[in-house]
Amino acid sequence: MKVSTHRQHHVQIVESFDLAEFEPGSTTKLRVSMVGNGIGGLISLPVVILRGVEPGPVMGLTAAIHGNELNGMRVIQKVIAHVKPSRIRGTVICVPVVNVPGYLNNTRHFNDGYDLNRVMPGKRGGTNSQVYAHRFMERIVSHFDYMIDLHTASFGRINTLYVRADMTNPDTAWMALCQQPQIVLHNKGADGTLRGAAMDRGVKSITVEVGNPNAFQSDMVDDGATGVLNVLSRLKMIEDSEHQHPGEPVVCVSSYWMYTEVGGVLEVYPQLAARIRKGEVVACVRDIYGDLIEEYRAPEDGIIIGRSTHPVNQTGSRVIHLGIEGTIDQHNHAYAPDGSTDPDLPNGTD
Repeated sequence: MKVSTHRQHHVQIVESFDLAEFEPGSTTKLRVSMVGNGIGGLISLPVVILRGVEPGPVMGLTAAIHGNELNGMRVIQKVIAHVKPSRIRGTVICVPVVNVPGYLNNTRHFNDGYDLNRVMPGKRGGTNSQVYAHRFMERIVSHFDYMIDLHTASFGRINTLYVRADMTNPDTAWMALCQQPQIVLHNKGADGTLRGAAMDRGVKSITVEVGNPNAFQSDMVDDGATGVLNVLSRLKMIEDSEHQHPGEPVVCVSSYWMYTEVGGVLEVYPQLAARIRKGEVVACVRDIYGDLIEEYRAPEDGIIIGRSTHPVNQTGSRVIHLGIEGTIDQHNHAYAPDGSTDPDLPNGTD
C-alpha cells in the first residue's frame, strides 16, 4: 500500500469574518463558505488575510473571476510570499480564485453557464451565479477600501499588460499608473462587473489584464506583482520603494473590438501593442482551401490592446481589440483625437 506523505494543513471554514479578530502581524488562511453543492457539501473560497501590525487601509486582491484566467492567481501568490505582515500598515485580503467552480472545470464561466463578471453585485434570492456574486460582495468585498482585480485574455485571444480604470477618478488613476502597464484604458466599468460593483460601494478599484489564459507567464506575473507592490508602497502599507519603469504607458480613452463578417480561417497580422493606421490591413479570412474571402482594415488609427490567435473563425468572431489614444486634462475629462469628450464607443469590458 502506498502511503502519501502530503499533509493538508488545517484551514478553518467560516461564513464570515471580522478583521479585528485577527492578530496583528499574522497570516491567516481561510475557506469562506459560499454556496452548497449538489451533494449537500460546500463550495468554499480560498482567502489569505495578511493583517498588519499598524492600522491602515484594506487592500483586496482578486483573481480568476473567470476560471481559466490563471496569471492573476500566481501574481497573488507572489505578493503573499513577498509581503511580511509584521511590516504591513493595514491589511491585505487575497482571493487567488474567485470563481471556484469555473477554475475546477477549467472554464471561463460559472457552473450555471453565466459569466460571473456580468452579474455583480448579484442577488440574494437569484440564480446560482447571482447568489454566489451577492455573497462574494457581502462576505469579501465589503471589507475592502481598495481593490485590484486581476484578469487575462480569454481562450483564443492574447492581451498586452494593460489596465482598465476610470482615469477621471484621481484615486483609480494613480493606481492604474502604478501598475506601469503597456496601456491604460480609460473605462468607468460596465454594469455587472466586479470592478463596477465595487466602485459603486466606494471601493477604489482597477482591473489589470495580465496576459493570456490557461497558463503561467513568468514575465507577465512578475510585472503584475510589481504593479501590486507599487500600489501598496504608494499607500505606505509596505516599506518597499516603488519600482520605476523607464517607459510611459499609452493612454487610451476608449476601445472596441473588430469582428468578422464572414466565416473561415482567420489570420491576424499586427502584434500586441503595435500602432496601426486607418486603412491598414489587419486581418484576412480564407476558406478551407486557402482562397482569400475577405480582408479587414483598421477603421481608424489606434493601438493593439489584444488580438485573436484562434484560426477557426465563425462569422462574428473577434479580430483585434483596438485602443484609441487620447488625453485626460486637468479637469479630469477624457478627450479622443477628434476632440470629443468621454467618447461612448463600445469598450472592451472587464
